[in-house]
Amino acid sequence: MDFRIGWRTLVQQPAYTLTVILSLSIGLAASLLLLGFVRYSLEYDTHVPAVDQVYVVKHHFNVEPASPLYDIAPMFLREAALKTPGVADVTSYIPARPEITPLTIRAGRNLMTVRSLIVMPGFPALLGMRALQGDLASALERPDRFIITDAAALRLFGTRTALGRSITSEGHVMQVGAVVQAPPANTTIPFELLFGVNGAVVEPEIRHEMLTGEHGWMTKMLLRLTPGASLPAILQRLQQAVDSAPSLNQFPPEVRERLGKRKAVELSISPLRDAYFDDKVENSFIALPGDRASPRLVFGLALLAALILLLAAINYVNLTTVRVLRRQREMAMRKVLGAGVPQIMLQFLLESVLVALAATALGLLLAWLALPVFSQLVNRQLDGLFAPSNIVAAFGIGALLGAVTAGYPAWIALRVHPTQVLAGRPETETRGSLQWRRALTVLQIGAAMGLAGVTIAVAWQTDYANSAAPGFDPAPIVVVDMPGHVRATDKARQFFSALQSQPGVAGVAISEDPVGRLDWSWTRMLKRPGGESASMEMKAVSANFFELYGIAPAAGRLFQAGVDKENDAGSMVLNAVAARALGFASAEQAVGQIVSFTGFDNAVISARVVGIAPELRFHSLRDQPRATAYALGTAGMVLSARATGAPADVERAAQALWPSYFPDAIPKIYRAGEVLKQHYAEDARMARLLAVATGIALAIAAFGTYALSANTIQRRAREIILRKLHGAQRADVGLLMLREIGTLILAAGVIGLPIAAVAVQRYLSGYVDHAPIGYWTLLVALALTMLIAVGAISRHTWLAMRLSPAEALRS
Repeated sequence: MDFRIGWRTLVQQPAYTLTVILSLSIGLAASLLLLGFVRYSLEYDTHVPAVDQVYVVKHHFNVEPASPLYDIAPMFLREAALKTPGVADVTSYIPARPEITPLTIRAGRNLMTVRSLIVMPGFPALLGMRALQGDLASALERPDRFIITDAAALRLFGTRTALGRSITSEGHVMQVGAVVQAPPANTTIPFELLFGVNGAVVEPEIRHEMLTGEHGWMTKMLLRLTPGASLPAILQRLQQAVDSAPSLNQFPPEVRERLGKRKAVELSISPLRDAYFDDKVENSFIALPGDRASPRLVFGLALLAALILLLAAINYVNLTTVRVLRRQREMAMRKVLGAGVPQIMLQFLLESVLVALAATALGLLLAWLALPVFSQLVNRQLDGLFAPSNIVAAFGIGALLGAVTAGYPAWIALRVHPTQVLAGRPETETRGSLQWRRALTVLQIGAAMGLAGVTIAVAWQTDYANSAAPGFDPAPIVVVDMPGHVRATDKARQFFSALQSQPGVAGVAISEDPVGRLDWSWTRMLKRPGGESASMEMKAVSANFFELYGIAPAAGRLFQAGVDKENDAGSMVLNAVAARALGFASAEQAVGQIVSFTGFDNAVISARVVGIAPELRFHSLRDQPRATAYALGTAGMVLSARATGAPADVERAAQALWPSYFPDAIPKIYRAGEVLKQHYAEDARMARLLAVATGIALAIAAFGTYALSANTIQRRAREIILRKLHGAQRADVGLLMLREIGTLILAAGVIGLPIAAVAVQRYLSGYVDHAPIGYWTLLVALALTMLIAVGAISRHTWLAMRLSPAEALRS
């Protein structure tokens, strides 16, 4: 009976019902998406059996001054770990090819890149893999076999039944030996193909190293520990193996002196469950870290979801309370007819839960429609977000929200006195109740205003970072990633020459990385004879690199194609930071001086500093400028072509040339500006996500302001009429409404803007160089909120200005 009454009441007031359901559903949709992403993040790698017993071996490379953290370990540690008490199983793996140049395969007529790993025995068992087709052990043992996931089989062959299907890669024909289920999207060990160490695509040197660990090469390593195993004891045993390995302790005297008592390679072990939140891991030659997220960011998104849900709930309570004040006669009649406290409470509970469940259903629909855009904003594959368990949880949240928000309106209804109301003297809201609702509205507006201030600051800083001068003009530069080292193969050198001779190409330079990327970064300790030494990043570039990029020297001269000989180790260019680190008083003083360092073959190389280069933005604005030394070398894998006309013409020329030289590789051609923007891609996504959240928060605040203005007109109707009878004009009535709402907005600003200011300062503190963001962002947020609030109250303000004295006094 109570359910039918509640349903009829909602149907009879479609405007109110539509308003509350729409406002609540928007908040629920945003909250469900954010909470779904938070749950997705917290469940990384949980598909691994007994994942809490699986650990990742990492190390700090203290040879470099910054002691970077890498989630890789020496390959020889596998044997040492297997003999360590407390270790139940060990496996290791590396990408089949560097992840910046992934393995390219041909399946039928299709040429595509795949995420592939070379794995040691035990990898499938440790990760809990089961063969859907074929035999896992045989597929990893035989050179002509490999393992494929069912999703990759569908992508490559158009069917999940792929056992025995063939691919060609780098001249090797291989067959599918087993099919396994694809790992979920939220894994830090993604793959499509698995090869054993005997696989045909595995280079002999890599096979030898993975089996012997002779040279101390690195790998990704997983340990499965026995319950109750001592982590410190295991770590101590592994560290002893590293400390006694000759391959990891061959450092020049100056490095040993700088290390002091610190270890060159300092191991650490952390749970695989925590790997996704290990956002301090650096890129390495072996592999990129993969998906990572800051725990603070995920926690912040959870708070944002709760905030939006709270704003929607406050808005619903305000709208319902206004509606209860208009239903006093109905409540009075129900009490006269015998309805007691339980019946009144149950009616409002059912009405609230019904509205909340309807809003949840609509919110799920809105969330489903917005999922593709949301997935792009967070840069994650969220196809499983609408799993049955998540949908059930969403309706649970909706029902709980409905139950919680029913309390206050029901309490207002219980205070209705039937005799007074039916006698034509309806009760007004108590001062305490009114102040409580006004405080809720202030909280609503303040939260939306603060969020708007933070969003404006993040967007402004991201735009500033993207437009910051990188030390050259990126507009005419087109970058081509090569499938191998330019100096190593005839095809690469021929492609270089062919591209250089194309119309519209002013020149082509070779480097290990384009400016703005650090995939092949390496460091060396440079030393002045009889002077200071300093660790710095090394960049091998062709002689025409600086000329092609249009970079002028800060002192001396830079490499020149007509002067310097390619791959000449006797010349070097430093940046100003490197010159200061070596103890030179000025850039000019460094020019012509001799510096030395130890090469990859442990031979000492001496080079003369020919000039000082300006700072180039290889790092983002979050990092201090690094000491950098440039050496002559054409072994890099990146070509930079300078366009004399439209860069698009150079891109098309490179695309057209590519198949003739690399028929089995997919070209990666892009603009130099795109490389620089990758530093701030996460910031740009966060700015867009915050903009959407701010829009939702402001919309909910507008709904709340709309409800408050409606209640204000209802509550102050007699006052407005008396003002009119005493000569007040329409403009005076309008100013009365604006003053009331304006006071609330200013109060909201006092609450929300200081919190936003602190949040903005904490965000900017992560940048070494940031935009001149002052209090203007907060003032813009205040003005924007004021503008939206004025729009929200405009309808009721207009009604108040036109209110007829006779009609108002009759009612």
